[in-house]
Amino acid sequence: MTLLEVEDLSIGYHTRKGFRRAVEGVSFSLGAGRSLGFVGESGCGKTTLGMGLMRLLPPNALITKGRVTFEGTDLLDLLEEEMRGVRWKKISMIFQAAMNALNPVHRVADQIAEAIMAHSHSLQKIEATQKVEALFQLVGIPKNRMRDYPHQYSGGMKQRAIIAMALACRPKLIIADEPTTALDVIVQDQILEETRNLQKEFGVAIIFISHDIAIVADVCHDIGIMYAGQLVEYGPRTEVFDHPVHPYTQALLASYPALTGPKSRLKPIPGEMPNLINPPEGCRFCDRCPRATAACRREAPVWAAVGPEHHALCAKCR
Repeated sequence: MTLLEVEDLSIGYHTRKGFRRAVEGVSFSLGAGRSLGFVGESGCGKTTLGMGLMRLLPPNALITKGRVTFEGTDLLDLLEEEMRGVRWKKISMIFQAAMNALNPVHRVADQIAEAIMAHSHSLQKIEATQKVEALFQLVGIPKNRMRDYPHQYSGGMKQRAIIAMALACRPKLIIADEPTTALDVIVQDQILEETRNLQKEFGVAIIFISHDIAIVADVCHDIGIMYAGQLVEYGPRTEVFDHPVHPYTQALLASYPALTGPKSRLKPIPGEMPNLINPPEGCRFCDRCPRATAACRREAPVWAAVGPEHHALCAKCR
């Protein structure tokens, strides 16, 4: 069953230099209980996409077109008051730099209890605290740490607390934006293992945003590769990573060290992303693509079907 359907979503920012087209023409769907990972370089639009789905964009941002249909309702048509009823209760988010997302002057358990009570008005504080205790047990935080302040937690414990907060109202979708940033590899592995277990237990769908290919390959069913504001390849994890067809996906994988198989020399991607205030008319990757032709610079690419569920935004892939 399709839980989330995004159609032709475009988002930009008003800046002093002009209108920056941060996300353009992105379409995808996500089924209940499934996980979808978005990968790409910094500045490719991953975080803007996640914040746009939650309608938590800054004042200078503008959603110029598209639909975001969640459980049959277009979230872009909702009033702000109606959208508040969706956030945390139906869709929650683990923000980038989540270790700084907790209020330093309030106890951790009180902050999570506040989120629960905001969506359950009849719930008393003692009942909300009991729910927090159960959440702490679920994510592996000892209950004797409930009265602590954020500065008394390690980085891994703060991350677990944020995951507990994201699960507090039993949402159907969690958007996780770089949830393992700044954590060592051992804690990363623990967090990812907990994420998999929670998804199995509650059937929650997850959108996982990361620049780390290994992480999304480990936890996600489907993969979306983003470049310069566009979704350039999309499909099941095994097809996208084992049989990449878009030149950017191929270059991205070639620049990342393989954990298994034969060792090979890494190949950095030359150049940099185009200016999104005045993007090229044709393919946005053409200036960095070894297979680019004159036609690639003139004509905008269209989606090509590589397989039943595997698609790429490239004229060379047809």
